[in-house]
Amino acid sequence: MSEIEREAMEYDVVIVGAGPAGLSAAIRLKQLDADLNVVVLEKGSEVGAHILSGAVLDPCGLDALIPDWKDKGAPLNVPVREDRFYMLGEAGEIRIPNLPMPPLMSNHGNYIVSMGNVCRWMAEQAEALGVEIFPGMACSELVYGDNGEVKGVVAGVFGLEPDGSYGPNTEPGMELHGKYVFLGEGVRGSLSKEVIARYELQKGKEPQKFGIGMKEIWEIDPDKHREGSVTHTMGWPLNSNAGGGSFIYHLENNQVYVGFVVHLNYRNPHLFPYMEFQRFKHHPMVAELLKGGKRVAYGARAISEGGFQSMPGMVAPGVALLGCSVGMVNVPRIKGNHNAMLSGKAAAEAAFEAIRAERSGDALTAYEDEVRNGAIGKDLKKVRNVKPMWSKWGLTASMVLGGLDMWTNTAGFSLFGTLGHGKNDADATETADKHKPIDYPKPDGKLSFDRLTNVSFSMTNHEESQPCHLRLGDESIPVKVNLPRYAEPAQRYCPAGVYEIVEEEGKDARFVINFQNCVHCKTCDIKDPSQNITWVTPQGGDGPNYPNM
Repeated sequence: MSEIEREAMEYDVVIVGAGPAGLSAAIRLKQLDADLNVVVLEKGSEVGAHILSGAVLDPCGLDALIPDWKDKGAPLNVPVREDRFYMLGEAGEIRIPNLPMPPLMSNHGNYIVSMGNVCRWMAEQAEALGVEIFPGMACSELVYGDNGEVKGVVAGVFGLEPDGSYGPNTEPGMELHGKYVFLGEGVRGSLSKEVIARYELQKGKEPQKFGIGMKEIWEIDPDKHREGSVTHTMGWPLNSNAGGGSFIYHLENNQVYVGFVVHLNYRNPHLFPYMEFQRFKHHPMVAELLKGGKRVAYGARAISEGGFQSMPGMVAPGVALLGCSVGMVNVPRIKGNHNAMLSGKAAAEAAFEAIRAERSGDALTAYEDEVRNGAIGKDLKKVRNVKPMWSKWGLTASMVLGGLDMWTNTAGFSLFGTLGHGKNDADATETADKHKPIDYPKPDGKLSFDRLTNVSFSMTNHEESQPCHLRLGDESIPVKVNLPRYAEPAQRYCPAGVYEIVEEEGKDARFVINFQNCVHCKTCDIKDPSQNITWVTPQGGDGPNYPNM
């Protein structure tokens, strides 16, 4: 839409995304130079509205950024008091002892938090330093300079016609230019995806791998509540169908986070990740905990799982990718927020030095060097083989060999070198005729719920007259290719019921996109076997409104 005339505002650094990475970068920039002009643009209706994470937080990122965070009232109120690991069978469980686990798996010193609330607090710290934060401002385009560098973004476009054209009531938004642009959009962000493709940043790296994480907040019987308790499980109900597992975290006020992760490299297109989550809650151990309680919130998001060998190049002229835009999750620890914060801090320090040297629009190579060789790289390198082992050899072998590899990595070497991931998650999907359909129990409305009911607990809302933000490269592929070959898995992999095949008597099957339900998890952009769906940002303020995820 370059023909549209827009006002432009100039900043030193423009940051897309008010998550832990973007806010850390903003805070650090103003700590280094109070006179820098820094702006943070957030597509959610408020800071934290689109933040969803487990979350057990390793405070090392906050320690480095705001050492006196306790005195400043950071919402880290529930220290981890007990750590439990279980292997589940359908009717029982076996506890895995903590003693043989590598030290990095311990949660001693960590906190059960709402990352949404942590980000709200971080936004307050940033604004107190003079950072401008604009929520409800989706960034829909990159702005390029004369030499091909990224020089800014287009934000705040509202009121497009349903076909994407500009109408009489369209607000064209504005351009925000910076000496540097930081993209902290989270997993599979649309602008980050464009940058990675345009500058070939994935070249020479392993493909990025992903999981889909689904989470509910429950209020449970106070007699069953154990504040500070952390439980992780593996095995049933996924077993050999897919990698993944669960988390159960007891926070304050008799609330519990109940979450379930399914690795998106599963082969069987009949697999229904959301229903695996619902079935999990009927395990006797989980059902007993939740009995008499009530579910008060739901959400879902993709998780970057490729780790050290999948991180793309992080910088290109004028732009740097932060946090989950790169993929900094430590998979066995199920933690990435600390690395996101450290990445924001590192990017800020590189930009500060560049601006002080009167540079702009170049690649901040010092940032990427720090990520790969500093604390983040060391954290991820130790666990780099756990995910590929799981994918290649299954759960049991990965537990034994992955544990051995993590132990030897504490001494600085690996018996396995660096293993590759092979296929991306879309290519891992096999045709439907190679697998049997899976019969899932009907949700009972007490422990388990249908998708649309649960989506209502995400407080998701989209203006229905806007263009659909889930774009098909070829509108015929879902029915002509994906349906006969793969039983159209979009009907199942989406945790919000966005996609459906409608078959009416005497009429051809239709592929329907209910974009109003979308919780912005990006699974469709990742898992569609034909890679025919592209997620782009809807207008600002739309999507889920998570209260304390």
